[in-house]
Amino acid sequence: MTQKKPKIGITTCLVFLSQSVFADLQPYNMTTGVTDISAKVFDLHMLIFWICVVIGVVVFGVMIISMIKHRKSVGHKAAQFHESTTAEIAWTLVPLAILIGMAIPATNVLIEMEDTSAADLTVKVTAYQWMWHYEYLDEKVDFFSRLATPREQIYNVQGKGENYLLEVDNELVLPVGKKVRFLITSNDVLHAWWVPDLAVKKDAIPGFINESWAKIDKPGVYRGQCAELCGRDHGFMPIVVRAVDENEYQQWLQSHSQPQQTALQ
Repeated sequence: MTQKKPKIGITTCLVFLSQSVFADLQPYNMTTGVTDISAKVFDLHMLIFWICVVIGVVVFGVMIISMIKHRKSVGHKAAQFHESTTAEIAWTLVPLAILIGMAIPATNVLIEMEDTSAADLTVKVTAYQWMWHYEYLDEKVDFFSRLATPREQIYNVQGKGENYLLEVDNELVLPVGKKVRFLITSNDVLHAWWVPDLAVKKDAIPGFINESWAKIDKPGVYRGQCAELCGRDHGFMPIVVRAVDENEYQQWLQSHSQPQQTALQ
């Protein structure tokens, strides 16, 4: 038990550094996001980063020290040995242990990311060239979401706005604190629905339905884009998610479901 404490302490320190120091290095680092999963992905990213840093420092440190201390100009002669069993075991077991150490936390996060069970609501996302269609399966609400950036800005006739090429005419509105299950597919070619703050990036494939989910912790507007090279206007498929509290979400649902009910009457 006493041998495990230093390892646990090192891991805790690395996670602490991930959260407290490097979360402020935006936009140079990945975002911490606004969901529990995105925070875990960020911590995993920083943990792997620090492991790679330690490996790099150790490997290049040994190389540099060896080149300086055992250089030919000071009279050092190269060792002559072949088939060292100890060396072969060491350079097999050490990388294996490192890979296992990376795989365990990565697998835990991936399993959690794929768990779409017990969702509070389901939204079907269908990709088109070049727009998104959102359908709230439990609420009979659906709409298209298209790029809203004026063409004058795209053709440099007007000045570009703060969210150039990231504005849409209809935002995807979701409640905070609720588990939202996404069913993602495509109507034509390959696309990918990607919102970094939610840690959701799923391919939209014609004929297939992929699943993902998010539980947003705080209200706000979160932007993303199509992450698959899908054609001429691939860069004109922004995604805007607006997370609101439950009351505002219910009001939004009523305002968008009324026209549909009227049409049915």
